[in-house]
Formats: sequence, structure tokens, C-alpha cells
Amino acid sequence: MKQSKMLIPTLREMPSDAQVISHALLLRAGYVRQVTSGIYAYLPLAQRVLSKLKGIMREEFDEIGAVELLAPALLTADLWRESGRYDTYGEDLYKLKNRDNSDFILGPTHEETMTALVRDEITSYKKLPLNIYQIQPKYRDEKRPRYGLLRGREFIMKDGYSFHANYESLDLTYNDYKRAYENIFSRAGLTFKGIIGDGGAMGGKDSQEFMAVTDDRSDLNKWLILDKSIASIDEIPASVQDDIVDELNKWLVAGEDTIVYAEGGDYAANLEMAASQFENHPSHTELLELEKVATPDAKTIEEVSEFLNVDASKLIKTLVYKADEDLVVVLLRGTDELNEVKLTNFLGADFLEPAAEDEVFEKLGAHFGSLGPVGLEGFRIIADREVEIMNNSVVGADEDGFHYINANLERDFNVDEFVDLRTVKEGEVSPDGRGTLTFARGIEIGHIFKLGTRYSESMNAKVLDENGKAIPIIMGSYGIGVSRLLSAILEQFARIYVEKTPKEDFKFSWSINFPKSLAPFDIHLVPVNTKDEAAMALTEELEAELKAEGYDVLVDDRNERAGVKFADSDLIGLPVRVTIGKKAAEGIVELKIRATGETIEVNKEELVNTVKILNQDA
Repeated sequence: MKQSKMLIPTLREMPSDAQVISHALLLRAGYVRQVTSGIYAYLPLAQRVLSKLKGIMREEFDEIGAVELLAPALLTADLWRESGRYDTYGEDLYKLKNRDNSDFILGPTHEETMTALVRDEITSYKKLPLNIYQIQPKYRDEKRPRYGLLRGREFIMKDGYSFHANYESLDLTYNDYKRAYENIFSRAGLTFKGIIGDGGAMGGKDSQEFMAVTDDRSDLNKWLILDKSIASIDEIPASVQDDIVDELNKWLVAGEDTIVYAEGGDYAANLEMAASQFENHPSHTELLELEKVATPDAKTIEEVSEFLNVDASKLIKTLVYKADEDLVVVLLRGTDELNEVKLTNFLGADFLEPAAEDEVFEKLGAHFGSLGPVGLEGFRIIADREVEIMNNSVVGADEDGFHYINANLERDFNVDEFVDLRTVKEGEVSPDGRGTLTFARGIEIGHIFKLGTRYSESMNAKVLDENGKAIPIIMGSYGIGVSRLLSAILEQFARIYVEKTPKEDFKFSWSINFPKSLAPFDIHLVPVNTKDEAAMALTEELEAELKAEGYDVLVDDRNERAGVKFADSDLIGLPVRVTIGKKAAEGIVELKIRATGETIEVNKEELVNTVKILNQDA
């Protein structure tokens, strides 16, 4: 492929509006361009990477018996009304009308569509299980699109759906997808973790997320590619190393999720779902007499703790939430934070939000900061497990400016249910007791769900079982953020190239270091002077030989200065660059390995074999 025929609009400087390095490099290296907020065009280089990703996916899905199809992106709202999600999905749903004033949506996901297709075509358990998937754009009206392809309004997604007559069959397919996802992400060269996930708006109970880990910036060696003139990082002056560290830290750590995993164990979960070890040891502390005390102008945990000279861990915070239409009182230890996802899942609520203060004051007679459970009746009271082992606690008195000290469970207040509601903290013991919890940032790249009968029941999708009885179809759902993968890969494979100038100065710049399985081209042929007939003849000869061996080759045939060509080549990040320069007449070229910065001279007769050896070693 001739580079002059490609659309690769590289930029000389990093774009000022990018906040994460993947977004900056995708723009600067000419992979994508923003068409409007949150919506991107995938230019030829990006399209080639995406095609390779899709190819890997299709190979792995073939192995588990998944069959590809394509459903429309423009969907009738009627199906979403059947499932109940038309009104509950939220403001991210694109809603529109056609000329007949009928309601439609742009599909953010396709559970309803696939359920309807199967409902209308399959009536017997003998036709199950069925495992289908598609790769297509999805649409969600994000309030704040950001971080390039990581949070957009249009994005590419692989969504798969399986249909079963029993849960044993679902379990088998779920595990097949788990294995397929692990293979896909491994083949893409990603560092990732499979973690316990939240089903969220999908409606699933049992789910697993796959997260690309993004926040390790402690090892400078990981981020650098050194020019052949630099033997090791130790040769780089400390002041230059400091500048490189500043450059690294200038970019936000991509990923809106926090991964919680056990250092020294196997446990891993999203922060929204993570738990730590809980030991319900009975306390033998003497129960003191309940006493009401004035706490003027002390409303927060910190203020009450300081005013009463009591450790914050002795306080119980009382929160009031509206779950759908009901008010719920939630109790937590003063040093803990409520995990709203855990509360939502426990309640099975479609909507959860903090109650309005004026409504709380009307019901309880006190404002926020003075609420408590003592004598509280007529409310469902849910407490975190830690509250069950607290004694002689401080709670609000349901009167502004007053608190109770020495409040105790059962004697002074009651709780309807104890459940894990708190957000875990780094350093706590994992729930299985194997290792301590460590936090890392991550990008969600895949998610698998056991949906059960959530959609089949609401949409009346049934089959006849072996006894002729109509039963709801059991479902699974399996997604991969294909365009997000492109950003996740760059977050992990972006590199800073360091070189020494003839004046013994050091300079550095960002570049892409794609894994060979995904690079848009395998080899970049760069003739330094397109007017040099010997160089161009050798370029054509090498291109033909390499293509005959099955390599994807990009030829920089542009009439540009050598510096421009080399800078663009470094930016777009192909695994091997072959420079055809002054020794072209002698049949000698320079081969540069992107991943290491190493350069070697080879005769034209040795080039193909040398590339083969390098591919075997990599």
C-alpha cells in the first residue's frame, strides 16, 4: 500500500484538548478524527486495526459455536416498552420519531431485539441452545463525552446473546465466553483482569467484567524505547528523566473504574462490587446508659467526632435514600462510605437517589447531620454489617443540634436487615482471606452476564420443554467494547522514544508501539529520497518480496524530507521499519525494530529471513 494514497493526517504537536495519552496519539498519529462531540471517524489506520481485532474475535467465537448476524441499529420503541426499559434506561437513550410519529430509538444494546427474533422463530427446546452475536455501532447520549473513544456517543461494540432451556446449558456457554474473552484479550497483548462485575441496567445478576489495567507509571523502563545510541536508562541525565516523568504525569490515568484485587490471592472485583473480610465477633463491652447531648453547629462526622472527642469509628451515620418511590434509612459506621451499587442491587431498585432534605425533615423532624435511628418507626432500616458489632455508638437524635451517645442495637434502635453496603478500603483483607486488597485503575473492555429470564418473561419469549410445558427462555449476554479496545491498547502500548542528538543532547517524544498482531501494517518501507532511482527500484523489489511472504506492507512514497518521514513512521507505530537510503545501490538497507529501538543493516537478500527471525523472537 502506497502511503501517498492513504489518509493519514498526522499532527506535529499533541492536541491540546486531549486528556489521556490514547486519545492524544490516536489524533496525532492520524488514526481518528472527531466529527462532532463524542462521535469519531475511524481513518484507514484505525480501520485496519479494528479489522484485525474483529478477525481475532471471529476466530475465537467460531471455536465456541457462536454465529454472527447483524441486527438494525434503528429500533422500534415498542420492544423496549415490552421489556420496561424504554422508561427506565435513562437520558442516555436516543429517542426519535419517524414521519408517521412512531417512536424509535438508536440501539445502545440489543437484548430486546434478539429476544424478539428468537421468540418469533423458536418454539421448542430442541432448537436450543442458540448462540448469536454481532459487531456494530451503538448509540448512547452521554452527558459528557470524554477521553476520545473511551466515552463516546457512538461506539463499536460486539454484543452476543445465548438462549437456553436450562441453567446448566447457560453455565456452559457463559464459561465458553469467559475462555474466549481471555483468549481475545491475550492475543491482543493486553494486561487485563477478569473481575466480579455489576449487572447495572442490563438486568443480570451473575456477571464478570474484563478490565484492562492502566495505571502503572512507577516503572520508567516500561514506558521508554531507547535509541541505539543509548545503552541503558542510566545514561539519561537525571534532569531529563525528571522531564520524562513530568510528561508521563501530565496525562490523566485512563479508566473510570477502580479494580480491587488481592495482592497474593485470586480475588478481583470492580470497586462497586468489592467486599472485604468480615468477622462478626461478639463484643463483651459494658453497655452504657443512653444519653442525649447538645452538639451545636456539629453536623458532619468530622465535626461531631471533634466536638465530642470521640473517634469517628464510634459514630453511626444515618442516610435516607429514595428507592423507586419508597424512603429507606441506611446506617453505616462513621468511617465508612456507602456503596450505592450494593444498595441498589440489594433493594432491586430501578432508581436510587438521596432523599431530598425537605422531605426528610418533614418525615423525621431533623435536617441532615442530626438524623439517627433511635425510636425511629415506620421506615425500613438497613445497616451495613459493621454496625451489627458496634456498641455505645454516637447517633443523631432526630433533633437539630443534638446527638445520642451510648446508643446500642436492640436496646435503643432496631435494624430490619444487615448487609454489606460499604465501599472497601485498600489494605483490607480480601473476603476469602487470601491476600490484602490493592486498587488499580482500569478500562472496562468486556462484560458477560447471566441474564436468566429477565427479558424472556417480560417479552413472553417461551419454548415448549420435553414435557410440552411452556417455559421462559433462559438468556446470557456478552459484550466487548471494540472501539474502547483500541484506546485500551494504546494506553498500554504508548511509549516515549528517547534519542541522543549529534550534540550529545537528549530528546524524547511519544510514539505508538502496537503489538504485531494488531499493527495496521507489518512493515514500513521508507525510501529516503524518492528521486533516487536505485532506492525506488529496491523499494519496489522489497515490497513485492515481503507481500509474497504474506506481510502487510506500507510504502512511504511521499516526496517529503527524511525527518518528516521518520517522525510519521515513529508516530504510527508499525513493528518494523526498513529504511532505503544511501546504500540502496549496494542492496543494503537499515532495519529498525519498533519495540526495542534496535537498528541493524542487512543485505536485501537477507531481509525476508531477518524479518521472519524477528517475528519468531518477538
